[in-house]
Amino acid sequence: MRILITGTAGFIGSHLAHKLLDRGDEIIGIDNVNDYYDVSLKEARLARLHARPGFSEARIALEERDKLFATFARHRPERVVNLAAQAGVRYSLENPHAYVDANLVGFCNILEACRHYEVEHLVYASSSSVYGANTAMPFSVHHNLDHPVSLYAATKKANELMAHTYSHLFGLPTTGLRFFTVYGPWGRPDMALFKFTRNILAGQPIDVYNYGHHRRDFTYIDDIVEGVVQTLDKVAAPDPAWRGDRPDPGTSRAPYRLYNIGNNEPVELLRFIEVLEHCLGCKAEMNLLPMQDGDVPDTYADVDDLMRDTGYRPATPIETGIARFVEWYRDYYGVR
Repeated sequence: MRILITGTAGFIGSHLAHKLLDRGDEIIGIDNVNDYYDVSLKEARLARLHARPGFSEARIALEERDKLFATFARHRPERVVNLAAQAGVRYSLENPHAYVDANLVGFCNILEACRHYEVEHLVYASSSSVYGANTAMPFSVHHNLDHPVSLYAATKKANELMAHTYSHLFGLPTTGLRFFTVYGPWGRPDMALFKFTRNILAGQPIDVYNYGHHRRDFTYIDDIVEGVVQTLDKVAAPDPAWRGDRPDPGTSRAPYRLYNIGNNEPVELLRFIEVLEHCLGCKAEMNLLPMQDGDVPDTYADVDDLMRDTGYRPATPIETGIARFVEWYRDYYGVR
């Protein structure tokens, strides 16, 4: 297929592009390569993709509507995966307008382009952050979500509502994926595993919030990508059992679906750090700190729907995933 992926300079987007190229798909990548984190890492991800036949790139932002529409007109993608977004919970407290521009205006432009160029299926990134103040575990797509605790989470919830509107009004099949704490090689420098590894190897302390008692559904990148591909191949369809008097938030009469995509096995942060220490062969000096604004104590994904509908099976324990990340980090940065 001809597939357009936004965010191909990013962590998940670059891995997904490689996976789809492996099976023979043609990939059109979109990214503005902004400086939210290390641009050289983004360029290195793109360089690996440009070395492969079947990949082409348009370096634009989703907010640039005319350029985005011109890219759709030129390539006529059959399916679209929207992974480009302004990420990060804490940064949304400092620079809210970046989230409005990329995650709301940009996503509206993607929906409009998919509508006008008759895309067969739009798969887009949501986030486990949408569960906000919910404490019922495991988190289910069938729970109601009206209490986000960060602007980032609010924009992701808004994306789900916007997608439903386009599915309802225009019959555009859309599937939203709520990602749960993705980690692995070529990961993001602003995320905990990357920061912990860098500081421990440099002999510097690490900041550990909520005194290390966070539980996160850490999900290895290969498992995430496998789930995205399986979902992309299963075009969203209406739910014939959906009822307006008992509305199910995860499905609809429209061709619309929501799925959690996680490991289905929460791990306490202190245990995560313990495994990292073992892989690095050195101990961490920890600054134990209270929970940050906009954060939540626990995440735990109910992935039953995704498993039932696509055959998704997360298969990578943190011991294996962290070891692979450490191996990549040492090789990429030349540290031992």
